[in-house]
Amino acid sequence: MALATALFSGCATSATTADRDIAHPSGANSGSPTAPPSVPRAVSTAPENLPVADPSRVRVPVLDVDAPVGGLGLDVCGALEVPTDFDAAGWYVDGPEPGEPGPAVVVGHVDDYTGPAVFHRLETLEVGDEVLIDRGDGTTATFRVRAVEAYAKDEFPTERVYGRTPDPELRLITCGGEFDRTERSYLGNVVVYADLVRR
Repeated sequence: MALATALFSGCATSATTADRDIAHPSGANSGSPTAPPSVPRAVSTAPENLPVADPSRVRVPVLDVDAPVGGLGLDVCGALEVPTDFDAAGWYVDGPEPGEPGPAVVVGHVDDYTGPAVFHRLETLEVGDEVLIDRGDGTTATFRVRAVEAYAKDEFPTERVYGRTPDPELRLITCGGEFDRTERSYLGNVVVYADLVRR
């Protein structure tokens, strides 16, 4: 993805392979990782925007997901780092915090060599399901799923996923599609699009 070579390398069933290959959205064909686009902060006058606060946990009640969230930057190759814990998620620290204008990006592994990981059932989410992000200031940002889409890595819609938005949005991303046993990696990505609940 022009946004990170592969979102996070945890789509493979081996930690070693995982670290070098995950969501190659846009740059998958070239094989060379590219950095996530730097997204300017969007201006929104929506009163529901939350104060800036880093995420600490992600909860998806319908999937029984309740996991810690750590910060992820870029590695030396310009790719988005991957969570080192397969039962934890990672938030792209150079993007928006969940609850402020723009698409906050949270990624997680689908599995590892021992079995399912934190986002292993992400693709089963449905429109209307809730995703809760607990934040460092003690508040919780509640998002409602608007769409769940799957993409081949070489067709990853970087702008749609990471592009600027005027209102607070959330993206949950993991690997999906067929598993290439030779490369030990998945051939696609699952992306959940969610909007901050207006109350």
